[in-house]
Amino acid sequence: MAPVRTTCAYCGVGCGIVATTTGERSVDIQGDPDHPANAGRLCSKGTHLGETIGLEGRLLAPMIGKRRASWDKALDLVARRFRETIAQHGPNSVAFYVSGQMLTEDYYVANKLMKGFIGSGNIDTNSRLCMASAVAGHTRAFGEDVVPASYDDLDAADLIVLVGSNTAWCHPVVYQRIVAARAARGTRLVVIDPRRTETAEEADIHLPIRAGTDIALMNGLLAWCRDHGAIDDAYLARHVGVPEDFWAGLAHGHDLWSVAQTCDVPATDLKRFFELFAATPRTVTLFSQGVNQSLSGTDQVNAITNLHLATGRIGKPGAAPFSITGQPNAMGGREVGGLASTLAAHMDFAPDNVERVRAFWSAPAMATRPGLKAVDLFRELGTGRIKAIWVMATNPAVSMPDAGRVRDALAGCPFVVVSDVIADTDTSAFAHVRLPAAAWGEKDGTVTNSDRTISRQRPFLPLPGEAKPDWWIVAQVARRMGWKAAFSYERAADIWREHGRLSTYRNEGRRLFALPGQAAIGNAAYDAMTPFRWGGTPFADGRFPTPDGRARLVSVVQKAIAAPLVAWPMTLNTGRYRDQWHSMTRTGLSPRLARHREEPLVEIHPDDAARLAIVDGGLARVATPQGESLYRASVVATQRAGELFVPIHWTDANASGGRTGLLPRPLADPVSGQPGFKATPANIAPVVTAWRGFLIVRGDASERPACRWATRIAVSGGAAWDLAGDGDPARLDALLPAGERIEAIDAARGTRRIAILSDGRLSAALFVTRDGSLPPRDWLAAQLAQARAAPTILAGRAPGAQADRGAIVCACFDVGLNTILAAIAEQHLADVPAIGAALGAGTNCGSCRPALARLLSQGTPHAA
Repeated sequence: MAPVRTTCAYCGVGCGIVATTTGERSVDIQGDPDHPANAGRLCSKGTHLGETIGLEGRLLAPMIGKRRASWDKALDLVARRFRETIAQHGPNSVAFYVSGQMLTEDYYVANKLMKGFIGSGNIDTNSRLCMASAVAGHTRAFGEDVVPASYDDLDAADLIVLVGSNTAWCHPVVYQRIVAARAARGTRLVVIDPRRTETAEEADIHLPIRAGTDIALMNGLLAWCRDHGAIDDAYLARHVGVPEDFWAGLAHGHDLWSVAQTCDVPATDLKRFFELFAATPRTVTLFSQGVNQSLSGTDQVNAITNLHLATGRIGKPGAAPFSITGQPNAMGGREVGGLASTLAAHMDFAPDNVERVRAFWSAPAMATRPGLKAVDLFRELGTGRIKAIWVMATNPAVSMPDAGRVRDALAGCPFVVVSDVIADTDTSAFAHVRLPAAAWGEKDGTVTNSDRTISRQRPFLPLPGEAKPDWWIVAQVARRMGWKAAFSYERAADIWREHGRLSTYRNEGRRLFALPGQAAIGNAAYDAMTPFRWGGTPFADGRFPTPDGRARLVSVVQKAIAAPLVAWPMTLNTGRYRDQWHSMTRTGLSPRLARHREEPLVEIHPDDAARLAIVDGGLARVATPQGESLYRASVVATQRAGELFVPIHWTDANASGGRTGLLPRPLADPVSGQPGFKATPANIAPVVTAWRGFLIVRGDASERPACRWATRIAVSGGAAWDLAGDGDPARLDALLPAGERIEAIDAARGTRRIAILSDGRLSAALFVTRDGSLPPRDWLAAQLAQARAAPTILAGRAPGAQADRGAIVCACFDVGLNTILAAIAEQHLADVPAIGAALGAGTNCGSCRPALARLLSQGTPHAA
């Protein structure tokens, strides 16, 4: 099959991919050298997309309860139950919860059905959890949700400030662009993050501010700029509205020393940053979840936009505030109106906008006010106000804050529909109807990335089983609810043309978002569409989409940081790992991506660990007023004292612990409705188990072992579970398949090693110990792929000496820590390029380059 140009399934960078099918469900993945977002570069996740397109765990037919159903029966049921619920309880008794994983065409149809035909604003998206504060901040400052930057600005900037963004891990291709700019033109880099992340390792200045003090920092910087002549008074006079008391609000408490005390950073470092910013007109401030996921997220965004507007650093090459999104089509969802707080095509619920969209859609029942935002939506689901919900392409039972309460709400809802690619998720466990959706590689449509570039996602695989595109599923339900003509789409291009028409309908320049020319695009042109960015260079002419054409400075005030609570003295921060994505329904299928972080870790500072008897590598229970979960402890000096960090990815499907969604408070920013995931009061305590071990099984091995600690990773040909618990580990024997059993027992150390063979091949291995050691799992896991098991299978190693490559540092090329350390010592490697030349590490996505640099300087195991 000819190569297909498409777009990556993961983050908001929106990298182009060239996919060439090599078999029925196999594909060669390469970066698209002609795509403007990545110019051929891919991160580790994108590089290994080919390992994630199998049909393991896929939902391949409609299901009503536990029984397979026809599409007609399932769709008729969904339409009937929604229609009856609306008739009995009104349009606001139903809701859609959708996803930034959906294509723009999918989003458009869902939004149209809910807001124009059901007549409710109750459609919200998991993008509420990652960028709603940026949307609200942009709207307050600029009059419209417009990202006033592009990736090209990173090439032109003299200073890049990263705020609340571990870019090297979460957006590696953007990070490599920053690294290239630093090498080419000496661009300076400042990282503002409580943690000393891999991104911070290579910064010129790292400010590890106290969690939640971003406004104090940015207001202090703005006051410094005012006092040192860095304010662009002419730009303000011509293009920006300034509240009467704005500057008076910065008169007290924003001096260098007060800000340093509030943020808990050295005044000397703060002064270096302030001086550098004031002296560097070409500055890009790139911000992400550390800013957005806060109870003051919108104000924090506006503290950043205030800086750029007041200094005139906007609408110019290399000068802009830049919100970088987390999901591949969060921006497309914002464009169509997929948030409960927006209507459609960057319009709000002002009466003239409602009438404009009503006329365009010929809508019989227009929503006239915003619907319930995500946290409120699931709260009202729990109270019974929402009586039917349709969840599309997301897993709120894992990702929402206070997820235990979300599960209770789903369990009590009279009618739950889930459209997904995966058969069994934490959310679909509560579904009355499950509908099989198309996955990446099967979808056909468009996505918009963080810098407003629209790209095509194209199918290169056939739809498996009875799976269908999301837009088709929603349109079929709409037609069955009585709106056949309005949802008579035959292909994705039909929806795209309608979206393009709405973007320009009675627009007349009121909104920057517009897609002129797309309304008349033909099917062939749609198929051949190349990436393009809407909006040009926003605000280059100094005009903004507000009634008077001026931007706004927004007065924002730093809230007092509460003293630690006696029962909850720690502050919990949450975030992503480099090689995983959301709840791992895709990345969890890749054996290579599993190796970088095989278990959910809680990172804790050494001083806190010593005080609380937390042992590196031991288990620890993290608790908050909302819930608790177990983690493997990682004692690291890169973590701020008094604060903890845990990852968001683990679910009931792959772990007994690591359930981070159970922990955050169900509180949200009062403007954006975005939950605060970055500063939850918590405590932590050590957990000691009687035994530990691991289980390796050929095949799916989806049944989770019943013990205190069980975490699953994919390995080639099967799965591996890391285990720990109390009681008699012999009960784990029930998980072993039938076959020839060989066993070794060391009663003195409480060690049992069992292997199950089938026709000479390894089917499973269970190693458990109370007091002894366990061998590395790599060699044993590799035995699953061998035609005959080695005679030393119970020793857990090959005959003779075998090097342990250690924890994986470079997932792109599967290079381990011990391999790198050995090469540095034996080959006298002196820099990161030399490691790349010797081993390949760091030469693809580059996200491991900071870890390689740290290994060169420190040579310690924690460097990775």
